[in-house]
Amino acid sequence: MMKKHALPDGIYALTSELHSQGRNNIEVAGEILACGVPILQYREKAKKVGEMYKECLVLRAMTQQAGAFFIINDHLDLALAVGADGVHIGQDDLPLSKVREIVGPDLLIGVSTHSPAQALAAVSGGADYIGVGPLFATNTKIDVCNPVGLDYLDYVVKNLNIPFVAIGGIKEHNLAEVIKTGARTVALVTEIVGNPDIAGKIKRLQSIIKTQT
Repeated sequence: MMKKHALPDGIYALTSELHSQGRNNIEVAGEILACGVPILQYREKAKKVGEMYKECLVLRAMTQQAGAFFIINDHLDLALAVGADGVHIGQDDLPLSKVREIVGPDLLIGVSTHSPAQALAAVSGGADYIGVGPLFATNTKIDVCNPVGLDYLDYVVKNLNIPFVAIGGIKEHNLAEVIKTGARTVALVTEIVGNPDIAGKIKRLQSIIKTQT
């Protein structure tokens, strides 16, 4: 397990086999990690726990070899079972205090936030980092809230001292705007996993980030 500290700058990639053009999560993750992406989150909504466990064991080994953070969405049991670096929860999941009680002090806990009030609650509750979004419209999640726009990102940048990841509808064409607003860690899902040339897409994204920072 990696030491707990601020999230690394750069791309925060998420799995989504549904959007991976027929490729499986292991194959896609291999291409992502080969490009030096520092964070991988396992996010699957429709698989059985046993299948997810087997995948996460492989992904945990792959991320360790690559020196990348491995975060698991929602499933505290999986995060603990495979020795992940952290777990990411939403506003409708178990309360942050209960999650910390379950996973202990060493696991990173990320919390999705959609407003200043939610961000402040996550900070006061002891979150290690927050998700800021969805910045733009996104079809990756069925139950996603309306876009919060760059104003909320700007608020977090100027007012909060907590690591954060910008997320939601971020694409190659709007990435520069997100970075200019102050994001240093950016989450992308379909823009990466849905591209037939994952390595080429990531290199273009990394170039934009480097140019704007």
